[in-house]
Amino acid sequence: MNLDELLSEYAELELKLADPTVHANPTQARTFGRRYAELTPVIATYRELEGARSDLATAKELAPEDESFAEEAKELEARIPELEEKLRHLLIPRDPNDDKDIIMEIKAGEGGEESALFAGDLLRMYLRYAERVGWKTEIIDATPSDLGGYKDVTVAVKARGDDGVWSKLKFEGGVHRVQRVPVTESQGRIHTSAAGVLVYPEAEEVDVQIDPNDLRIDVYRSSGPGGQSVNTTDSAVRITHLPTGVVVSCQNEKSQLQNKESALRILRARLQALAEEEANAAAMAERKSQIRTVDRSERIRTYNFPENRISDHRTGFKAYNLDQVLDGDLSAVIQSLLDAEMAEKLAAHA
Repeated sequence: MNLDELLSEYAELELKLADPTVHANPTQARTFGRRYAELTPVIATYRELEGARSDLATAKELAPEDESFAEEAKELEARIPELEEKLRHLLIPRDPNDDKDIIMEIKAGEGGEESALFAGDLLRMYLRYAERVGWKTEIIDATPSDLGGYKDVTVAVKARGDDGVWSKLKFEGGVHRVQRVPVTESQGRIHTSAAGVLVYPEAEEVDVQIDPNDLRIDVYRSSGPGGQSVNTTDSAVRITHLPTGVVVSCQNEKSQLQNKESALRILRARLQALAEEEANAAAMAERKSQIRTVDRSERIRTYNFPENRISDHRTGFKAYNLDQVLDGDLSAVIQSLLDAEMAEKLAAHA
C-alpha cells in the first residue's frame, strides 16, 4: 500500500471514529481504533517530512538575504534524511497479529524431572517479564511434576495498552536448552535438558468459528503429581477437533464448564495459528522455529548456569546475566530479535 492510499485510509478512519453509530459495535470500533493508532505515527512522520521539505525550500530561498535562514537550511538538510529513514521503517508491513494477546504453552521435554523444573523456571521468567511491562497473566492449565516443576503449563498473557504481547513474545516459540547441575544429581555433573515453548496469538470467538459437531468432548477425573487424585468428580475435559485432529486437555479449574471454556480458548488459538500456516507461506516461515516435539536439535536458546550465560542461537545474542534474565529481565534478548526482524524486513523491501 502506497502513501496516498494510507492517507486516504487514515482520513476515512477519522470519519468513522467520529461517527457515534460505529461505537454502537464495540468490536468494530476497537478494530478501527487499532488501525487508526497503527497508522498515526506513519502519517505524523510523513507530514513532518513534508513540512521539513517545504521549510527547507523556503529557507534556501531566503538564505541570501538572512544568514539565520542559511543555518536553518543546514539543520533541515540533516533532519530530512533522518525523517526519510524513519518513514521507511514505519512503512514496513507489520505482522497483523502484533497487537494481539497470546497463549503460551511450556512443555517439559528430554531430561525428566530436571526438564520439568526448567519448564517451571521458564514459566516464572515469563510471568516476571509480564509483571515488569505491566501485562496481565493467567494460568489456564497446568500439570505439575513431583519436585515442583511442570510437565506442561499453559498461560494467557494480556496487554493493558496498545502494544500487543505477540509483538514481543512471538519469538519465544522453540526449544529452550538448559545446562546446569540438577538438584536430582548427586555427582555434581552438568546436565543438559530441554523444554519446549509454543506461542499462539489469542483468537477471539469472532476470529475462529468452531462447529460443535466437529468436537469430541471427553471428561475424566483430574489428577495431580504422581497420579494422585485431586478431584473426586469428572471435571477435567479433553476436546478433540475432529477435522484437524487437534487435542486440548484442561483440568485446572474445579468445574467441568470452566475447564471446557479454557480448553476452547486454547483450541481457538491453535486452530487460528494452523489456518494461518496453511494459508500464508510467510506465516509458516515465521513459525518454522516453533516446535511440535521437544528435540534438542531444534534449540533456539541455551541457558548455561555455570557461566551465568544466555545465548540466542538465531541472532547470536549472548549475555552473562542469566540470573537477571530468569528474573524477568528479557528486554535485551527480545530487542535483539526485534532488531533482527527489522533488518530482515528492510533487506526484503530494499
